[in-house]
Amino acid sequence: MPDRERLREELRIPKPRNATGRNLPAAIGTGAVLGVVVLAAIIAGPAAWYPLLAVVSALATWEVLRRLRESDWLVPAAPLLLGGQATLWATIPFGVRGLTAAMSLTCMVTVVQRLFHEGMRTPPRNWLRDSAAAVFVILWIPVPLAFAAMLSTLEAPGGGDPGLQILAFMLGVIASDIGGFAFGVFFGRHPMAPAVSPKKSWEGFAGSLVLGIAVSVGSAILLLDRPWWFGVALGVGLVFAATLGDLVESQVKRDLGIKDMSRLLPGHGGLMDRLDGMLPAAAITWILLVLAS
Repeated sequence: MPDRERLREELRIPKPRNATGRNLPAAIGTGAVLGVVVLAAIIAGPAAWYPLLAVVSALATWEVLRRLRESDWLVPAAPLLLGGQATLWATIPFGVRGLTAAMSLTCMVTVVQRLFHEGMRTPPRNWLRDSAAAVFVILWIPVPLAFAAMLSTLEAPGGGDPGLQILAFMLGVIASDIGGFAFGVFFGRHPMAPAVSPKKSWEGFAGSLVLGIAVSVGSAILLLDRPWWFGVALGVGLVFAATLGDLVESQVKRDLGIKDMSRLLPGHGGLMDRLDGMLPAAAITWILLVLAS
């Protein structure tokens, strides 16, 4: 018996049931670099956090638009890219009202632009399909990122640092990912939604709940100065949001017939492959914090 197998038997380490499907060294290295960049922006405050998310919004939107165009979806790029920036930056002076106004205007401009993309004399083809895809992209990327941006300006309990609210949200999502990954690899047996994401299991979801709630309770007490029950609510909300976000992105890639959105991030795939769970989780975090205040 090889030394590694003998050591596994001696330590009774459970053998993984499923392949990870990742280049772990590359994924860990990329994750470390991203973590440093994000942490630096959180510490610097809105002056760095907003520009970082603006760049992320543009790159993620372009990544998705490129994939849509490769599959013969004609979604106007300029209105979405400019409108996404407006949706994010409008939250500084006007908050949620600015987000809503910029989002609504972007949707209208995009739909009208697609209507006349081929000119005034040529009937548009697949207009409804492409317009629906454009609105989906707006709601999928710029809007949640705008909520993530507003976390940096949302008043914290007791005059605390708003950056701690961003940190709590990100720690909860990361814990959900780690718990789901570990439990799914070692114990995953029952598929959660095989028609959408065959590798996601109920055992992995249970791991996400356990670790996501545990970390969120600790964050609520130590970082947010809030009671333990708020941490439970936050953890449950983050896990459900992150899981649904992952399933949505899986279905988008399935519709487009692709494995990754791009190869921008070694070990992770594309930017949206890393953001899929973060986006809805940011919106859920903002909502819960506002309700709690």
